[in-house]
Amino acid sequence: MTALATTLQAFFTDRLIRQRQASPHTLAAYRDTLRLLLVFASARQQKQPSKLDIDDLDAPLVGAFLDHLEQQRENGVRTRNARLAAIRSLFRYAALRHPEHAAVIERVLAIPPKRYDRRLVTFLTEPELDALLAAPTPSSPTARRDRALLALAAQTGLRASELIGLHCADIHLGTGAHVSCLGKGRKQRITPLTSGTIAVLRGWLAERAGQLTEPLFTTRNGSALSRDALEHRLAKYVEIAARTCPSLGRKTVTMHVLRHTAAMRLLHAGVDTSVIKLWLGHEQIETTQIYLHADLELKERALAKTTQANVTPGRYSPPDQLIAFLEAL
Repeated sequence: MTALATTLQAFFTDRLIRQRQASPHTLAAYRDTLRLLLVFASARQQKQPSKLDIDDLDAPLVGAFLDHLEQQRENGVRTRNARLAAIRSLFRYAALRHPEHAAVIERVLAIPPKRYDRRLVTFLTEPELDALLAAPTPSSPTARRDRALLALAAQTGLRASELIGLHCADIHLGTGAHVSCLGKGRKQRITPLTSGTIAVLRGWLAERAGQLTEPLFTTRNGSALSRDALEHRLAKYVEIAARTCPSLGRKTVTMHVLRHTAAMRLLHAGVDTSVIKLWLGHEQIETTQIYLHADLELKERALAKTTQANVTPGRYSPPDQLIAFLEAL
């Protein structure tokens, strides 16, 4: 086997699984990235993927692969940067095992992520959220399940993967009611529940009547919901809610928008961003500060507290025709 093949296998089994104990989502993301890279390199180098070596994956080829992602596969800049991060992680590991390929590895590691414009986050206003939560009518078990799921997502800001991974035992409705989840980076965190969410979840748990180790939200056959199923159900209720709240029809609403909505509701309630960071399970405070940029209401309140500058309107007149000519150039 080539140095690349053995390094790639050890990267997953030794580095990601044994040392870092990476989550299944991280493993899947790295797997997909490196599979795409090997297929691309195989076609370029006219070699079977198992015959490729580290020198075959030099910086020009990796750069061409990143361009291929954007141009042929129509991936966005964020996806492109995420793929590059996975490749760089592999090459940093390869640098420890194969210093003889240091020159090639160093050039790949020097490829910078691509910069992009950061858009303001999308979130739901209170009337929009009320209309969305009212969309699942309590006429069927599926609708009651969806109502509990959407209420929990909008109040706690749990990620879609965290909602899918919840078990009945993760919901605690006694004194100090909260939900416990295993978040991104394998970090355990708990999030308090409001009285409204407690009431909805208590009704759903009684109807669910599942074992503590079983998934909280399941399909009709008892298996855990998939992310695609979550987004499909949400899109259905957004369409229904838009009939009574037309502004919803002008927004692209995903499960992550419900996470943004939970953060914005906390911010409007005066909760400090350091607390919101812990609430959402963010690694860096900079990630939480995107909500400050999106909160126009907060900026307007800050503006109202400032003293208006005493500025008189006027028009500049140049002192001389020659100066005016130069100024006009």
